[in-house]
Amino acid sequence: MNAPHTPEARCPVMHGAATTAGAQPVWWPKALNLDILHQHDTKTQPLPGFDYRQAVRTLDVEALKRDLRALMTDSQPWWPADWGHYGGLMIRMAWHAAGSYRVADGRGGANTGNQRFAPLNSWPDNANLDKARRLLWPIKKKYGNKISWADLMILAGNVAYESMGLKTYGFSFGREDIWHPEKDVDWGPEQTWLAPSDARYERVDDASTLRNPLAAVQMGLIYVNPEGVNGQPDPLRTAAHMRETFARMGMNDEETVALTAGGHTVGKAHGNGNAAHLGPAPEGAELEEQGLGWMNHTTRGIGRDTVTSGLEGAWTSNPTRWDNGYFEMLFGYEWELRKSPAGAWQWEPIGLRPEHTPPDVEDPTRRDHRIIMTDADMALKVDPIYRPIAERFAKDHAYFSEIFARAWFKLTHRDLGPRTRYIGPEAPTEDLIWQDPVPAGRTDYDVAAVRAAIAAAGLSIADRVATAWDSARTFRHTDFRGGANGARIRLAPQKDWPANEPERLARILPIYERIAAQTGASVADVIVLAGSMAVEEAARAAGVAIDVPFAPGRGDATQAWTDVDSFRWLEPKADGFRNWLAPGVTVAPEELLLDRAHLLGLTAVEMTVLVGGLRVLGANHGGSRDGVFTDRVGVLSNDFFVNLTDMAYTWQPTGRNRYAIVERASGTPRWTATRVDLVFGSNSILRAYAEVYAQDDNREKFVRDFVAAWVKVMNADRYDLRP
Repeated sequence: MNAPHTPEARCPVMHGAATTAGAQPVWWPKALNLDILHQHDTKTQPLPGFDYRQAVRTLDVEALKRDLRALMTDSQPWWPADWGHYGGLMIRMAWHAAGSYRVADGRGGANTGNQRFAPLNSWPDNANLDKARRLLWPIKKKYGNKISWADLMILAGNVAYESMGLKTYGFSFGREDIWHPEKDVDWGPEQTWLAPSDARYERVDDASTLRNPLAAVQMGLIYVNPEGVNGQPDPLRTAAHMRETFARMGMNDEETVALTAGGHTVGKAHGNGNAAHLGPAPEGAELEEQGLGWMNHTTRGIGRDTVTSGLEGAWTSNPTRWDNGYFEMLFGYEWELRKSPAGAWQWEPIGLRPEHTPPDVEDPTRRDHRIIMTDADMALKVDPIYRPIAERFAKDHAYFSEIFARAWFKLTHRDLGPRTRYIGPEAPTEDLIWQDPVPAGRTDYDVAAVRAAIAAAGLSIADRVATAWDSARTFRHTDFRGGANGARIRLAPQKDWPANEPERLARILPIYERIAAQTGASVADVIVLAGSMAVEEAARAAGVAIDVPFAPGRGDATQAWTDVDSFRWLEPKADGFRNWLAPGVTVAPEELLLDRAHLLGLTAVEMTVLVGGLRVLGANHGGSRDGVFTDRVGVLSNDFFVNLTDMAYTWQPTGRNRYAIVERASGTPRWTATRVDLVFGSNSILRAYAEVYAQDDNREKFVRDFVAAWVKVMNADRYDLRP
């Protein structure tokens, strides 16, 4: 396995003036940009109320796969298939759709069909994948709403491999399309495509210094540069960057070797021409290109004359067949550096024998094509860790095929979430540790008895609310990891995270475990129910009688089925909801609050009401009084908003991320606050929300909105409660 990685406290979303390469400058660069919480509004949906996960269950999967198999060899003159088979192109499309995933924040990946939109549709590494999607359009048109683009792109890659002889591990439907670009995702600091890597590393020679949450080595690349680090061939150096990059996609060394070799067992690289003749990428192309990019209107730019990556050649002599040819070439020859016709560095074999020369992509009678390796391929031969893995694959094709099929499945399904979300006849039933499996929980226990036991335990409102929140806040809607189901807060590594106050957990969790053992409930259910009961009590104290909905059925995960290294990436370095910031974190805490809210799938309004409610409930980390603008701690009042917006006070800085709330008339300090607290008064949008909740006629609305947002977080990973 790769060495564990420690996530750094950096904000994975971008704020201020430069949210994306080429973005229009804003006049107020310090203003908190809330766009990431406003994206994918229902107004952008062309199918309001449509439930894709129900519709895809009615899909004729066999008919769809027959059509995809037929497509693979139905070469179109406007974009002819290499050797009459589109398999390599479709695999690359699926690979690059999935390969933008990063484990640090779960963003990227194939789960949303985001490859259709900027910036991904115009990344240099995604050149000519617009043609693959356009080739798929007749099939998408035929099956319509029963198949999403996100599912179709990955399924096309699967069928491509199957049509060339690989037995795949399986496939699940269930990826739902988005309808406009994802806003403010940090793809890197560079403003130029393929800019040198220096901007995203502290030291380029130390791959581990790649800035989190990034995984790719340069702007516009999915993985590593095929020519070498910053375009300079050096396979050993490239190996170090591969190890870091693939680890940041959740892959170990064996999976990295399998994916590299398996991806290059079929298809070819394209660089038989002049890249200067290519037109703009799709987002910059003229109207008449109709969404296509990289068009060559100067010379012939299709078939054998295509330019994509700039490298030119196939990796094997049978590039439409799943076989062991990749390793036969890699280990069967010595290699030397040469330049492709397009001027890219590539490795070519010394003394290539005629029988190993692949045929021309348009004329199978011509066998004068190139065999090549990228710098990443050569890394498998020279790196002391990768080489033994590659040698084992070379000697045992069946083993290689099995490991690759599983790694490909992981690559293309990592951000689809747990196995309980899988749909379709080919969805595997085996539990895999990277799916974060949770046993099914019971629903037949006496909830009233559990409630009575919790009430008798005498835990404070703050203790119960904080424990439930900490258990649930790990959820990420980006890849459906984390959440309260499984009660992993009682397991390593979560039980030891400073954000979770281990000493408090050591006091509270044994009580919950005893209640679970006595009643038959899961610890996960007890944690959530206890927090919800605390909210009910606090609401009654505010004069609002309300039941917090609770659905039993959560299970308890085991330590053996918890990938500790992988879960380290979920560790919070800040939680604005509980007003906590880890020592040494330099990112503005309000930006980290925004990131947490986005990962939880919250709107800006939900974020606002939750912060205000958690403050008055006394749920701050370590019992801090920052932002607790009330004399009635434990009462679910709107006091946070009332006092935040009251002009009877002034707000005075007292240190980094520290403020005093001072009475204007007397000059007496009244409360303390952090940037997270005061942003709800300073940001014009958040202040508008805060004013709504501060109004006298909205006290009950505040309670009801808080409860709704609370339940949303507690049930975020309860996929069994959804259609």
